[in-house]
Amino acid sequence: MAEYLSPGVYVEEFESGAKPLEGVSTSTAGFIGLAARGPVEGLPQLITSPADFGRVYGSYLSENAFGSYRFLAHAVNQFFTNGGSRCFITRVAPSDAKTASNEAQKDAVLSITAKNPGAWGNQIRAVVVPASKAKTPIFEASEGNRYRVKNAAGFYAGDVVVFTNGTDKQYNRIISVHDQVIELAEALSGDVVDTALVPTKVLSSSEFTINVLYGTESETYEKASLNPEAPNYVEKLVSRSNIVSVQVLKTSEESVAPLEQIAGSELAVFEILLAGGSDGSAASLSAADFIGEDFGPGRRTGIQSFIDNDVVSIMAIPGVTDPNVQLSLVAHCESLGSRFAILDLPREVTKVQDVLAHRDLFDSSYCALYNPWLQVFDPLDKRNIFIPPSGTIAGVYARSDTTRGVQKAPANETLRGVVGLDVQYNNGEQDILNPAGVNLIRAFTGQGIRVWGARTCSSNTLWKYINVRRLFIFIEGSIMNGSSWVVFEPNTEQLWARVQRTIDAFLTRVWRDGALSGTSPSEAFYIEIGRSTMTQDDIDNGRLICVIGVAPVKPAEFVVFRITQKTGSE
Repeated sequence: MAEYLSPGVYVEEFESGAKPLEGVSTSTAGFIGLAARGPVEGLPQLITSPADFGRVYGSYLSENAFGSYRFLAHAVNQFFTNGGSRCFITRVAPSDAKTASNEAQKDAVLSITAKNPGAWGNQIRAVVVPASKAKTPIFEASEGNRYRVKNAAGFYAGDVVVFTNGTDKQYNRIISVHDQVIELAEALSGDVVDTALVPTKVLSSSEFTINVLYGTESETYEKASLNPEAPNYVEKLVSRSNIVSVQVLKTSEESVAPLEQIAGSELAVFEILLAGGSDGSAASLSAADFIGEDFGPGRRTGIQSFIDNDVVSIMAIPGVTDPNVQLSLVAHCESLGSRFAILDLPREVTKVQDVLAHRDLFDSSYCALYNPWLQVFDPLDKRNIFIPPSGTIAGVYARSDTTRGVQKAPANETLRGVVGLDVQYNNGEQDILNPAGVNLIRAFTGQGIRVWGARTCSSNTLWKYINVRRLFIFIEGSIMNGSSWVVFEPNTEQLWARVQRTIDAFLTRVWRDGALSGTSPSEAFYIEIGRSTMTQDDIDNGRLICVIGVAPVKPAEFVVFRITQKTGSE
């Protein structure tokens, strides 16, 4: 309660009604796979277009080098083509992939390495030129090696400086800077004082500029220093680079220009070429590379890197059909309870009995299996190839969620950018595969190529439809995110009433959007909170328990029209 000490009128604001509860996004995808470049450790990177993917992860991979592991770029392109708007990517690299560097340079002062492994780094070059961030005339030579200057801004202890008098140059090192007095390691020779309006004798800092070049990309880091005490220390400047990492291996204790230290001789321009980068081989890949390792926040790889991502709701590892990887992905989705996995079958698995054998590996409502592979155009080989369907299907999920809502089964939707199917299944084969939970993609005359199934891999008939599971993911995530304000509030009847009103308003909106069945909210859902859901022991131990029941809409999977003849006597 507020404390009042002075007489007067006070106005207080308080909240009593329902808090707005917003629905979470269900159209953001997460992909894991091989790429030409990009980080292999840390948080997944946000990608919002195919061009964005190209900037971060490079172009398409060749079939000869990576076989069925090369489909990440194709999947991402198909995701956006079919209606996706954003996704997060984690790159996997073979264990024998190597990072390009300049380690072949003898007695190198700077170690320059590509930001991440891959042959792409062999195309990087760094061009180093001299630069200076500060210059000033000397007004007075004091005792020892101290000099009073016009302006000491930009000079730091440890900097290499050069005193220029015409063509004469004297290199030195700063010991200390105090006010406008600079102390050097050695005394300058000759007459160094210049008080002219346009001085010809100047004391300048000695730095360098690095231009990092890769293809059409370039980064410039101006006036870098080898002095670790300076704010423009080269390691600090280049730490924000997307192309390279830089480490200072050694520096000269002598007063030598930084560019001369880096180049080994006095040059106007010095070019550093990176080499030794390798993409590795597909043969060295294993399930563990895709499952990933948990080395702690910011250092997770593979599937584990998505643990800290709260946005992704659709997951896929395009073309990777190893059961160990797929089961790990499904377990990841189940444990978080906030995302759904789209699984591919091996391309060679086309016969009904073989498809069913692979399907029998899974029993989860958090995943769905799709077949066959899709024929699309490959920009790298300039021909049509077959790719796994998961990236395309993820785009269909996103498109259906955006245009119709998560309650709509992502089926009977056309596939964009697909010109053919690897296998044409008929009705008899689908009669066997559909009840088993294998979603087929089929071509219909005059209707294009369509997703023709909407079932999960669950044996529980309550969760056999994809849209039911994903609707619950949406509802659960929305309630969880929108009710964090309840934590540590007084656990009283007033709080219970507010929680009930908040959830009631949200579910009523969901029902009006057509996601819940029933002619009224009371038929669509119920909310119970209070003494009927909590004992005194629950309250004493800080538990607030709310029971919610919803009636999700189910898709019209089998449309039956019963037709008979109407005779003349009727």
